[in-house]
Amino acid sequence: MTTKSKPAALPPDTVIGGYRVIRRLASGGFGVVYLAVDGQGQEVAIKEYLPAALVTREPGQLVPQVAPEKLPLYRLGLKSFFEEGRALTQISHPSVVSVLNFFREHETVYMVMNYLQGASLQEYVVLGRSLKRPKILRESTIRSLFDEVLRGLRIVHQHKMLHLDIKPANIFITDDDRAVMIDFGAAREVLNQQGNFVRPMYTPGFAAPEMYRRSGAMGPWTDIYAIGACIYVCMTGQAPPDVPKRQEKDTLPTALARLRGNYSDNLLELVQWAMELEPLSRPQSVFALHKALSQDSNRRYTQLTMAERVRLQLGALIGQSPSASLAVPSSVAGPPVKTP
Repeated sequence: MTTKSKPAALPPDTVIGGYRVIRRLASGGFGVVYLAVDGQGQEVAIKEYLPAALVTREPGQLVPQVAPEKLPLYRLGLKSFFEEGRALTQISHPSVVSVLNFFREHETVYMVMNYLQGASLQEYVVLGRSLKRPKILRESTIRSLFDEVLRGLRIVHQHKMLHLDIKPANIFITDDDRAVMIDFGAAREVLNQQGNFVRPMYTPGFAAPEMYRRSGAMGPWTDIYAIGACIYVCMTGQAPPDVPKRQEKDTLPTALARLRGNYSDNLLELVQWAMELEPLSRPQSVFALHKALSQDSNRRYTQLTMAERVRLQLGALIGQSPSASLAVPSSVAGPPVKTP
């Protein structure tokens, strides 16, 4: 049985929409991102709509080949990708990737963005994990980082958009220490909802329960689940258990309880709140989550007793949650976190 090869990226020096491709930066199941230069020699990043499940393209070809039976779904994703590009050009915020231009060519769509230099949050987490410290990132760093991200996400939601693919690989830390959300996933989600793919195009651990259901109502609470999952990764170095595992046996409270003493109760409670399996039990707006995150002046720390440590270890072995549940944060607002 032969596995289907990924569609080939555009070769270097290909000119599209007046931009010259330098090299491929990244590729996934949904598209390819290139480093390119414009007519003035300015570097940009260009994302090409190229869903691997729907198209083929041989090396050296420019136009993706789509089988007739896949054409309606391909066009549906194309329309969503185009609309997403148009909407992102209306958003100007330092924590949201800047879309400079978008255009149709070679029977697909290209989105031109600022070329960011730095590293993804995922790379920082991997580095932190390799140091084998009890904290992957310090709490003050996590709060400062997500203060920026949530400010940007509020603007996105105000424009009636959702990100739908928030994960550490899609939060970029620039060389001048800005946190920027990249790689929005609305078009991918349209294909995911409409297509009968063997492997759905979402990221386990970060996808909220409603993303697993075709009829699931998605909203700000869907992105909020993913934010909680990202904070979890910044504390543990590992992706949280995915939704099917949690629905079978929810080990998230146990995992968070083990972090008591290393991180404040407030932050642990916030993650539990953001990652509730029931959408209505989560914060319903980014404003509500941001308000809770901003309560930095009154951090509470509860150290685990020896008896609790033993109970947690036993609970992990037999699959029980700890007796002490994590509460929802109070709604009293504190002073906003100052971003360095």
